[in-house]
Amino acid sequence: MEKLTLLCHQICDQSSEKEKPVAVPKRKMSRSNTRSRRSQWKTTAPTLVSCANPACDAVHPPHTVCPECGQYGPRGDRRQVLDV
Repeated sequence: MEKLTLLCHQICDQSSEKEKPVAVPKRKMSRSNTRSRRSQWKTTAPTLVSCANPACDAVHPPHTVCPECGQYGPRGDRRQVLDV
């Protein structure tokens, strides 16, 4: 029994040193299937809002600090976050 387990361990060690096989498709994927799969790769324009600071009025992503004036928050509760 010990010889069998020793033999199994030697075989496992040898097989782990070799490169593992890579999955290869059996058939070519048709244009129709390829294009229908790629049709899900859609890009969207980023959502942008104008700054609530009337003096700045720069465009930036929502819920982020304005890179021009450094203020953050709704119109009534603006606060200076960055020193610009």
